[in-house]
Amino acid sequence: MDATPAEIGSLVGREVYSNNGVFVGEVEDVRIDLDHEVVTGIAVGGLNREVLGGRARNAGGVIVPFRWVRSVGDVVLVNDVIERLRERESEGETEATA
Repeated sequence: MDATPAEIGSLVGREVYSNNGVFVGEVEDVRIDLDHEVVTGIAVGGLNREVLGGRARNAGGVIVPFRWVRSVGDVVLVNDVIERLRERESEGETEATA
């Protein structure tokens, strides 16, 4: 994604959804590699705790790698890997209780 500084700043405040339409949170900041002048991640707050499960229990937010971003428009769409994090955690809990 080739973005000017104005475009990068406009990401802040946009809602973040998985590509399956599940609300993840809201962009609070952008992580930038200044040496290479590329966006490396988005800081997401206002988290949907159900999506992230126990991984975000006490977290104020998470950094989503920019490579997981599928598209940016009125909202930011990220890969459904976010949802799979919860599924893996649930599987681990099931194995631990079995």
